[in-house]
Amino acid sequence: MNRFHVITATLIGLMGVALLSGPLSGQPAPQPAPGAITISMESEPARFRVTGSTFIRMIANPNYQAIFSVSVVQPNASEVPQMTGDYTLEQGALVFRPKYPLQPGATYRAVFKLSRESAAQTFTVPKPVIVPTTVVSQVYPTGTEIPQNQLKFYIHFSGSMSKGESSKWIHLLDEFGKEVQQPFLAFDDELWDREFKRITILFDPGRVKTGVRPNREMGLAMEPGKRYTLVIDKEWADATGTPLKETFRRTYTVAPRDNTPLDPKTWRVLSPTAGTRLSVTLDFPETVDSALLMRVIEVQDAAGNPVEGKVTISREETRWAFVPDVPWKAGNYVVSVLSTLEDLAGNKVGRLFEVDTFEEMKADVARVHALPFKVQ
Repeated sequence: MNRFHVITATLIGLMGVALLSGPLSGQPAPQPAPGAITISMESEPARFRVTGSTFIRMIANPNYQAIFSVSVVQPNASEVPQMTGDYTLEQGALVFRPKYPLQPGATYRAVFKLSRESAAQTFTVPKPVIVPTTVVSQVYPTGTEIPQNQLKFYIHFSGSMSKGESSKWIHLLDEFGKEVQQPFLAFDDELWDREFKRITILFDPGRVKTGVRPNREMGLAMEPGKRYTLVIDKEWADATGTPLKETFRRTYTVAPRDNTPLDPKTWRVLSPTAGTRLSVTLDFPETVDSALLMRVIEVQDAAGNPVEGKVTISREETRWAFVPDVPWKAGNYVVSVLSTLEDLAGNKVGRLFEVDTFEEMKADVARVHALPFKVQ
């Protein structure tokens, strides 16, 4: 429904009456009762209307732009350019249709002035009422315990988000509710996925690694045995400019440092049954990186061809499960895992994230680890 905003102003000049009748026998023309000028606005479709002036009805070729103008009101602007558009006379009213749509929340000033007739009014186009719907749908890791040298958080949203101000809306609080200073690495280009629904937040390595300057000057970002809360403010706007529906909080207990590389010998493969679409599962003794779990593992048949299907992760990212698109055929298969898989501390398969150069380290440099299983 169109919303009309109306103001009236007393018709001061009655000069137009002479154009209607003119003097008779030297006698002054009779004066009609004072009229009124009315300026109104419709937002849909956008148009401004002036009624109540005899001049508008009688001018044959008026310069409408000279007697009626609409401008956008801008704070602290002494002069505001007049809007462009089309002017028409419609049933005794002067109508102005802007060239461009009216902007929600913007204020417009309409001014009519002809001789001694004048009126002015401001209108504000109401902003649509938008109910927040976007939420933090998940944060990885999903468990409540993380190592002191935790490397990253993955924050997932239900809708696309705005970018450029993540550090303003993400906080890490200690067990007393005090914000930890600069725990995360600052990026000029934030680490978003293509849809801006997932952002990767990295701990500053200088606050995680031992013996480096930021660690010595500011201390560890998190201390073992203590509790910390990740907070994501609801004021963070999504891609439409609407804030989140609610603030997200998750509290973690910090365990000692994880200085052990991933070891495929500690993983367990559970085989499915032929003729079914039951999942083949890969269990880990610790939580591993959720995003890498979705990318660096695949199932292959005996000929080395990939098997098509869907991957899910569960049990606080300690279980990887694969369901094939078609039922399993009896035979030999392998779960192929790239050595780039990481745990929560960034330790890869056979290689630590933080290497002590004073100790000998035997890194497993194999690119792929094949874990065989049989379907029967």
